[in-house]
Amino acid sequence: MILLDSDVLIDLLRKYPPAVDWFDALHEDEELVVPGYVVMELIQGCRNKTEQDRVQSELAAFGVVWPSPTDCNLALEVFAEYRLSHNAGLLDVLIGQTAVAMDLALCTFNQRHYTFIPGMQTARPYPKSGQ
Repeated sequence: MILLDSDVLIDLLRKYPPAVDWFDALHEDEELVVPGYVVMELIQGCRNKTEQDRVQSELAAFGVVWPSPTDCNLALEVFAEYRLSHNAGLLDVLIGQTAVAMDLALCTFNQRHYTFIPGMQTARPYPKSGQ
């Protein structure tokens, strides 16, 4: 199972060649999942209904996962602890806690958003210029 962050999905939606090559090379049995909050971020970034329909259509192929109430409580603890010292983002903490609870590395290029979350693992799934 592979857990994807918004930046990786944006690269796939924009047909960024390294992202597409990585995606195409995945084993057909590999399950790709997306935190529900990531889906919401992508919908929020749409400028019009046409874009939103396209995003929702393309994301329909991915499973959507949500944190449990217990994981939300843990995310609240992390958020309260690191909001001021690390500028922790609300959605980043919820997404990160989802990854921790699932014991999965989050595929992302935004490692700095997650470094303070205990037990958090991230992975850069493909080479990216400037990274």
